[in-house]
Amino acid sequence: MNRAILYTFYFISVLLASWLYSCTPTQQQDMQHDLASDYPNLLNLTHNPAKRTQGKGFFTDKGSWMGFSVPTKDTEVNGFCGPYDLDHRNWISSSLCQVSALSPEEIQIPLKLDTAIYYPGKAVLKSVGEKLQLDQELIFVTANHALLRCKSTADIYFKIEGNLSDSLIWDAESHNLIAGLKTGEVLGISFPQDVILEINGGGYNATSKKMGKQLDIVISYFNTKDDYLKLKGEIPEILSSSDQKIKEHTDRWNNYIASNIREDMPEKYNRVLVKSIMTLISNWRSPKGALLHAGVAPSHAMDYFVGFWAWDSWKHAVALASLDIELAKDQIRTMFDYQDEAGMIADCIYTDEKENNYRDTKPPLAVWAVDAIFKADKDTAFLAEIYPKLLKYHQWWYIYRDHDKNGICEYGATDGTIEAAKWESGMDNAIRFDDTKMVKNKENAWSMDQESIDLNAYLQYEYTLLKEMSGILNIAFDEPDRKALIQDHFYDSKLGYFFDKSLKGSFIEVYGPEGWTPLWTGLATKEQADNATKIMFDTNKFSTYIPFPTAAADNPKFTPRGYWRGPIWLDQVYFAISGIRKYGYTKEADEYTRQVFDRLQGLEDDAPIHENYDVHSGERLKAAHFSWSAAHLMLLYKEYGTALK
Repeated sequence: MNRAILYTFYFISVLLASWLYSCTPTQQQDMQHDLASDYPNLLNLTHNPAKRTQGKGFFTDKGSWMGFSVPTKDTEVNGFCGPYDLDHRNWISSSLCQVSALSPEEIQIPLKLDTAIYYPGKAVLKSVGEKLQLDQELIFVTANHALLRCKSTADIYFKIEGNLSDSLIWDAESHNLIAGLKTGEVLGISFPQDVILEINGGGYNATSKKMGKQLDIVISYFNTKDDYLKLKGEIPEILSSSDQKIKEHTDRWNNYIASNIREDMPEKYNRVLVKSIMTLISNWRSPKGALLHAGVAPSHAMDYFVGFWAWDSWKHAVALASLDIELAKDQIRTMFDYQDEAGMIADCIYTDEKENNYRDTKPPLAVWAVDAIFKADKDTAFLAEIYPKLLKYHQWWYIYRDHDKNGICEYGATDGTIEAAKWESGMDNAIRFDDTKMVKNKENAWSMDQESIDLNAYLQYEYTLLKEMSGILNIAFDEPDRKALIQDHFYDSKLGYFFDKSLKGSFIEVYGPEGWTPLWTGLATKEQADNATKIMFDTNKFSTYIPFPTAAADNPKFTPRGYWRGPIWLDQVYFAISGIRKYGYTKEADEYTRQVFDRLQGLEDDAPIHENYDVHSGERLKAAHFSWSAAHLMLLYKEYGTALK
C-alpha cells in the first residue's frame, strides 16, 4: 500500500470516527496506520550515562522535564538509560527500569539487546534469548508520566530492577516507589498490584507474582511534592487504561505527521519534516517554577538553553500553529507573562525568575507568530487576549528605541552596554555592528548609534498585521504608517540593496541578511526587490553552496565559523527564500530550498538538526537539536512549490 493511500485512510478514520466505532476491532486496526512507524531512527539517541551530556539528545515528549536515552549494544543494561533531569542537567539513574525474564522455575533467562529504535514519540528496545523475545516500549502519557510497556513472546515472570544516583533512596507506598530529589522534585515508579516489591536504599527489584506476556509500569517526575500529592491519583487510571493511553498517543503523533506531510514531496524531504517535528516536540517543556505556561526551549541538549527566549519563541509558535495550537498559544503567553509595565518583553526567562534577562529584548516577531496562530484556528478570544499586549510591545519600541524621534528605531539595551544591544538584534557579533557605539535615550533606555533595516521592517510588518487584527476585533487603530519612510530611508539606490544607517545619515555598507528582510516582510517595492535579488543571487556573496549566509562571502571579515559573521542560520535562510518567493521568484526559491535540504549534513541520516551550519560544506556547527532551525525547515517544506503573495 503506498503512502498517499495510508495518509488518506488516516484522515478518513478521523472524520468518520463514529462509523469506525461500529466496526470490529480488526476493521479498525486496518483503517488506522501508525505513521510514526514509517520513520525509525531519524535521530540517534544512543548514549549511555556519563558526566558530560552536552549535545546529546534525549527522548522526551508532552513537555516533560525528564528524558531518556537508548543504551548502546555493548552494555549489559537491558533498559532505557535515565531518567535524565532536563532542568538540573544530571542523571537521576543510569537505568531506572532494567527488565529481565524469569522462567517458570524462576531462573533468569539470558537476554541480549538486539534492536533499539527511536520512532517519533516512542522508544523501543528488543532483546532476544533462547525461544524468547522481550520488547520494551516507552511513551509519554503526560508531562509527568511515562508509560513503559514490557511484552514477551512467551509467558514469563517479569523482573524489574534499578538504582538511583547521588545517594538518593526509595520510599515504598504499596506497589509504588517514590524518591525525593535534592532539588525538590519527586521521582516515582508505579507497578501493578500483582508484583513483589523489595527496596534497598536507592536500589529495588520488582517481580511479577504471576506469569504473563505483558507488564505495564509508570515512571513519574513531579516538579514539587505538592505536585506529587495532586497528580499521583492519575497513575492508577493510566495503568488500568494503558491500551487507550497508547491509542491516544498514537493518534496524537499520527496527527502531527499527517496534518503537515505532503504527498507531492520526495520521501527524503518528508523525513526532514518529521525530524523537525520530533525536534520541536522534544524541546517542549511544561510549566515549572517561574515558567507559568508551556513553551519550547531552544535545545534540550545544551546546558545553556534551559529557558525560553523571545524571538526563538515567536519562531517556534509559527511552526507549532500547525502541530499543537494550544502549545503555540502558550508559547506566546509564557513570554508575555513577563512583559514589564513599559511594554518590554524579556530577552529570556527561566524556571528561576531571578535569572531572567531584561538587559535587552529581541527583534519584534511576536505579531507574526500570533497572526499565524489566528490563521490556523480563527480564535478571536485568544486574539482579544493577546492583542493589547502586542500593541503595547509595538509601541514600546518607538518610545524607548527611537533616539532622534524620527519614527525609525534602533536596537539597544537597558544597561547601556553594546553587548546587550547586540544581543537585542539577535545577531550578536554581526559585522554591521563592528563600529557601533551607544547613545542614551532616557533612564534605562539606550540605543545603538545606527538604525537597523531589519528591525524597522519587522515593525512595519507588525503595523500591517496589528491593523488587520484591530479590524477583526473592531478596535480603533491609530498607529502611523511608516512604510514609505522606511522604504526610502534604508534603500541605497546606487548599490541596489538595503543597509543599516548611522544616526548621522550614512549607509553602513555591509551586505548581510538584514538587507533581505524587507522582501520577507513585503516592505520592498518590486523594483527594490528585483535589485536586491541580484545581490542575493550573486555566487560571490549569498548564492553559496548552502545559500544565504549571515555575511556576504566576499566580505574580508567573512568567517565560516564566526557565529553571525558567515555561518548559515536557517531563520535567515527562510526569510531569504520566503522573501524572494513573495516577489515571484518561485523557481529560484525552490532551487535554494532543495540546496538546503540536500546539502545540510545530517538531515538525511540520523544526526540532529543544528543551530547553524558551515556555508561551504554544510557541516553542523553549534547547538544540536535546535528548535528554530527545525521550525524554519518546516516552513521551507510547507512553502516549497508555492507562489506567495
